[in-house]
Amino acid sequence: MIKRLAGCIREYKLPSILTLIFIVGEAVIETFIPFITVDLVNSIKDGVEMDSIIKTGLLLVLMACLSLTCGGVAGFTCAKASAGFAKNLRHDIFRRIQAYSFENVDKFSSTSLVTRMTTDVTNVQMAYMMLIRTAIRSPLMFIFSIIMAYVMGGALATTFVVIVPFLICGLLFVSHKAMPAFRSVFRKYDKLNESIEENVRAMRVVKGYSREEHEKRKFGAAAEDIRRDFTRAERIVALNGPIMQVCLYFNMIFVLLVGSKMIITSGGTEIYVGQISAMLTYGMQILMSLMMLSMIYVMLTMSSESIKRICEVLAEEPVLKNPKNAITEVKDGSIDFRGVSFKYSAKAEKYALADIELHIKSGMTVGILGGTGSGKSTLVQLIPRLYDTTEGSVRVGGADVREYDLDTLRGSVAMVLQKNLLFSGTIKENLRWGNKDATDEEITEACRLAQADEFVRSFPDGYNTMIEQGGTNVSGGQKQRLCIARALLKKPKILILDDSTSAVDTKTDMLIREGFKRYIPETTKIIIAQRVASVQDADMIIVMDNGRISAAGTHDELLTSSEIYREVFAQQTKGGDGNE
Repeated sequence: MIKRLAGCIREYKLPSILTLIFIVGEAVIETFIPFITVDLVNSIKDGVEMDSIIKTGLLLVLMACLSLTCGGVAGFTCAKASAGFAKNLRHDIFRRIQAYSFENVDKFSSTSLVTRMTTDVTNVQMAYMMLIRTAIRSPLMFIFSIIMAYVMGGALATTFVVIVPFLICGLLFVSHKAMPAFRSVFRKYDKLNESIEENVRAMRVVKGYSREEHEKRKFGAAAEDIRRDFTRAERIVALNGPIMQVCLYFNMIFVLLVGSKMIITSGGTEIYVGQISAMLTYGMQILMSLMMLSMIYVMLTMSSESIKRICEVLAEEPVLKNPKNAITEVKDGSIDFRGVSFKYSAKAEKYALADIELHIKSGMTVGILGGTGSGKSTLVQLIPRLYDTTEGSVRVGGADVREYDLDTLRGSVAMVLQKNLLFSGTIKENLRWGNKDATDEEITEACRLAQADEFVRSFPDGYNTMIEQGGTNVSGGQKQRLCIARALLKKPKILILDDSTSAVDTKTDMLIREGFKRYIPETTKIIIAQRVASVQDADMIIVMDNGRISAAGTHDELLTSSEIYREVFAQQTKGGDGNE
């Protein structure tokens, strides 16, 4: 895990190294300041000349300035290194997620991935900041201060033999007790974020069913759970303060009592007043160093859980990869399913698709009908290789989809879903997702074909109208038509409409299909629909049932050969189209 995360430092190695160098300089200077202060105090006691006092004082000022400079520069380089490290880490996580197939994404919830890229990365950033600054400074200060304490105080330094082990044991005990609570908190962040995401996305449903109070209670329970764990952990960590104070006051009392006695009994020959002052300073430095080390231990232990969660994402290998010598051109829009069976997980007992044999010529219009869970969407997701088949093969343009470069294959297939997304930005920017180089004329033409031009022009800003996050300021039908226009701008070899005209009326649906015939006659068009009217004039209609192809043929052929198709047709035409 350390090696994997170390690779994210990259261009911020120099600031990291400079931080270490300046921290060492700061620690060395700070431990020598009390040593020189002792010499100044003893010199004043012995009645030294004023010039000597001024020189020593100036030296102390210079050392203090140098220490301050080293600390300030270290703070600057440390902030640059840690922030840069976090930026690279987020970038690497995001890139890895973008390379995931649907099968990989299914292993993580979206809220968990968001938590890992935000809260977990922030924890690791703080740990790295402490690691290159405090984790270096504190041990150095501890070692240097112990050495200088024995040099200056001799036997008086034995006080640290008592308080240091006591403080270490106390801090380790506190950290050990607090860790389980901190570990559990990060797992619960996922549930909290999940509650927020569900509530925001389903805001209209929540209000429609007057479930605001229920959602408030659910969110409050998750927040209270995190508060309780954090309170328990922070209450334990707060014991660091009293333990530190006990050791600090014990050191002061011991040094002052024993030191004063040694001065009185020896007449000032064994130890001087300046040395007692230095011992108090070194004692403070030693105890503060141990205090900081305990906080580093707590922070690193907290971050270890975040590190594991981040490394899980970075270590996850994409299931779908580009083959060697990948094909970089799709010949045409022909599609062949040869003995295809598929299940979403190797552990799954039931196949989502079974024994699929299907042959579609380039340029055909194919309709797919079937009940919920019949495998319609699963079938078309195998075409752009969003999943790989469990058995058999899917061929596009005469080649197995596993032989194509993924960008090439997916660039030749456009999918429009029932709940397709629009992104924050203008309508024109959203449409150019289909073709970033599309001209204004091409955009307008695509919108005319998708029956979107009229309502777009009705907006005050037309094609420059801003779309809010998720497209919440346009209706479902408008959103679907814009998504169809976006797909048309892609000029794909294969166009898949996955129930993507469900929110438009039958007349608009008919006009859209007529536009397809004129604008993209050579494109293979696959239309998944609930309405027979949407696929009635297709070259071939496929009826799906329980993951299998129940029947295939034209409208007239299926009325004769397929009982399922006849029932659906009869239900929808009995009193007119039931979906109108």
